[in-house]
Amino acid sequence: MRYAFIKLIFLVLLVPIAAFAQNPTKWSLESNAQGRTILPGEEYAAKLNVSIEPGWHLYALDQPDGGPIATRIVSAEGRPLEILGDIRSAKPIIGPDSNFTVSGKPLETRYFKDRALFSFKFKATSEIGDYDVAFDVRFQLCNDTFCLPPRTKRVSFKGEEDVKKPVASTQSPVSSPTANLQTTQTPTDLWSFLWLAVSFGLISLLTPCVFPMIPITVSYFLKHSDGDHKRTIKLATVYSVGIIATFSILGMLLAVLFGAAGINLFAANPWVNLFIGALFIFFAFNLFGFYEISIPSSLLTKLDSITRSEEGKGSAYLGALLMGLTFTLTSFTCTSPFIGSLLVSTAQGDWKMPLLGMLAFSIVFALPFFVLAIAPRLLHSLPKSGGWLNSVKVVMGFLEIAAAMKFLSNVDLVWGAGLNESGVLNYGKIFTRELVLMIWVIIGLAIVAYVLGLFKFRHDSPVKKITPMRVVVAALFFAFCIYLTTGILGRKLGELESFLPPKNSKSSLNILGNPNEEIAWMTNDFDGAVKRAKAENKKVFVDFTGYTCTNCRWMEANMFVLPEVRTEMDKFVLVSLYTDGDGEVYERQQQFQQDNFQTVALPFYAVFDAEGKSVATFPGLSRDSKEFIEFLKRSRGP
Repeated sequence: MRYAFIKLIFLVLLVPIAAFAQNPTKWSLESNAQGRTILPGEEYAAKLNVSIEPGWHLYALDQPDGGPIATRIVSAEGRPLEILGDIRSAKPIIGPDSNFTVSGKPLETRYFKDRALFSFKFKATSEIGDYDVAFDVRFQLCNDTFCLPPRTKRVSFKGEEDVKKPVASTQSPVSSPTANLQTTQTPTDLWSFLWLAVSFGLISLLTPCVFPMIPITVSYFLKHSDGDHKRTIKLATVYSVGIIATFSILGMLLAVLFGAAGINLFAANPWVNLFIGALFIFFAFNLFGFYEISIPSSLLTKLDSITRSEEGKGSAYLGALLMGLTFTLTSFTCTSPFIGSLLVSTAQGDWKMPLLGMLAFSIVFALPFFVLAIAPRLLHSLPKSGGWLNSVKVVMGFLEIAAAMKFLSNVDLVWGAGLNESGVLNYGKIFTRELVLMIWVIIGLAIVAYVLGLFKFRHDSPVKKITPMRVVVAALFFAFCIYLTTGILGRKLGELESFLPPKNSKSSLNILGNPNEEIAWMTNDFDGAVKRAKAENKKVFVDFTGYTCTNCRWMEANMFVLPEVRTEMDKFVLVSLYTDGDGEVYERQQQFQQDNFQTVALPFYAVFDAEGKSVATFPGLSRDSKEFIEFLKRSRGP
């Protein structure tokens, strides 16, 4: 019972995460410097306007101790600008704030609702040149329930540009021909996710809570149809609709919860990845049988009584519908790890994926009940229930732990990545590519040993005979372990590379690797890349990438290393700009991508000339090497 509400807790925890993907404010900058040449030492006035969506409030310039993050405005890093004197604002609202308490009482904070205006004076300390006049704003937003993490946004305008109206920052909605690039979702991702949902639906049918109920449920349809085959089909249809509706409503709630802003906007957050990794491990131990995740028995009893009541009134169809809902909940002990894993995997995708995934899962889950109701003779061909059902659960538990490594390595990539003494980027400090592969090999060998009966869990029956099926499963996993071992020794693993941390250049395990595949990238230094391009008379190839971006890893491991692609890329100065890390440099680089291309999609590739002007772009993942080579040739020019 103590785990009865774990799914509810899971949804509640996702509420503030979803809000993090929102943009409740819109900023703009006005100044008497607009349309004029900005002279060093001359004083200019500026106004920073912000509109705030209903329900949210922005905190003022000063706050009491123990309170929220006060709004702070500074000149953008690298800009020769100086703010003069104090920054002024309209009079804020002062009142108790339930989000912050001192000695058990709400703290009185200062904040703005609907709109705020900040005014200040500034001067240029030297020639601005081609730089924008830009200011960085650090602020925090809260509503009556929770607060968003503090953010830093850059608002700017060009000093010599004739601006007729305030220029909105990147928090405002962007309308442009490339607006369709705002998400990282590709058709390949969607089909892969739907295949995962279908696979989870099939595996859920083979669990001890579900499989034995299939013939019992079909017998129920036959009993209540009084020999009328059409009535049997109708009852099975209504029952299946009950199952599909229950799962799909859950997916719909999540789709509405996250909205069009997209779940992928917080996918790189290390705390989110840490939570997801821990959740996968939690589900794994549920599948091992250490505890059960269940719906409160009182709720199930109530639903069962309603179902029987409706049957007693002669409403067999309504009874079948409620029976589908009840069965969905009673099977929760076995299906929750798969449902939970499916839902958290949508953190890498589009906002519609929870709905589509749960719809695909539920259709596959309900299909056997419908098909067997149409052809009840097929019931005799079903295998008998037994210990093999629990074995399926345990194997899936091991795979859940393997999947958790992906999210835990994401945490290490964001927090642990850094330049080594040679200026080369090292990816992570703990969950390196080699360590993750070693863990996967250990998990694979554990599955082999378990399937062959070398050890068992508390709910397992002793393996008295090694059946041919067990031998086949063990052989497949052992072969996969050998394949993974070649990856530890440096060999590329194709599609699996998308889910592994990038290979560190100084890896000592490169026996099977190709040293010629190493590419000399500059990292997080666009200005340096432009200077080098000017000196070498080349153009700059910019890889807007992310530490946790699976499509980025695929391009790096499978596209960039192709000899014909490598030949073309060597003709550019190559620089990687990471936009999903934790720190100001990553925020600035994401802002740079947004300002220039109206997208924060990853991966995203752009070519700049030696003056720092964009000449060509290539959005997203491509498996067509000819298309990518043609882009490189066309953007490089004669």
